Amino acid sequence: MLNFLSLIPLILALFFAPLLSGIINKTKAWFAGKTGPNIFQKYKDLYKLMLKGSVYGENTSWLFKAGPIVNLAAVFLALFFLPQGGNVAFISVNGDLFFFIYLLGLGRFFTILAAFDTGSSFEQMGASREAFYSAMTEPVLLLGLSGLGFLSQSMSLSTLYMHVENIPSLANAISSLVFIFGAFFIVMLAENSRIPVDDPTTHLELTMIHEVMILDHSGIDLAFIEYASSLKLWLFGSLTIGLIFRLFFFSFWVQILLFLVGMALIASMIGIVESFFARFKLVKIPYLLITSFVLSALWIIWIIL
Repeated sequence: MLNFLSLIPLILALFFAPLLSGIINKTKAWFAGKTGPNIFQKYKDLYKLMLKGSVYGENTSWLFKAGPIVNLAAVFLALFFLPQGGNVAFISVNGDLFFFIYLLGLGRFFTILAAFDTGSSFEQMGASREAFYSAMTEPVLLLGLSGLGFLSQSMSLSTLYMHVENIPSLANAISSLVFIFGAFFIVMLAENSRIPVDDPTTHLELTMIHEVMILDHSGIDLAFIEYASSLKLWLFGSLTIGLIFRLFFFSFWVQILLFLVGMALIASMIGIVESFFARFKLVKIPYLLITSFVLSALWIIWIIL
């Protein structure tokens, strides 16, 4: 089923996704008592990268070149199945929940293949960490969305988010959504390589996860990777903030406006977390991800009982 009115939040995602990084950096700068970079700095960086050519190693194959393209295409396509701001997605079919998760896995898979294709031990180390942590976050995402599926009796993302109001009472809904909101927020930090799971600004290969995987990428390929990361942050932010939109009913344009404000608040929350927390040691990260799984399991138990 196609919903052409949902093209509006989709277009907004394509244009405003890089702005989230600017809000995060501005928030961190404010807490540090600094001016910080321009809020539109991400757009400038992407523009500069788009104008540069890519450099490829002699030992790399087509997999290295395909990684950034497939990753961007997968995240871009996932946006078509994403309900944003309390509205249905542009494409809504029963079972698109699983296709949505598979698309995200496909993008990650090709990014990992591109890292392995370089033959660099550092990039392969980062790829193995990426695979390990993603294996811990995907069940959390699937379990939380399955709880919404229990309420809606459907496996379509749009239908899932449209039936959050099926929770018996508003008080019960708010208290139970705290669990799933916390779980999704932790998953968002992990999937987007944010502190305390990873530090996107670090340059120490031994502790990096995502950033070490893309050390050999340059030019337009790196622009594709950076833009896909911005879209992915928007995607997970939408999944997280979208949990509360169906508890209240507004007109379409008011929903869109509130959604944009909510996305800005999510970015600010990430900036606050990164201002008050340091990056966890690698051995501590699984405990954080296990916490998100427990929160997701508590959400399931709450709505069933």
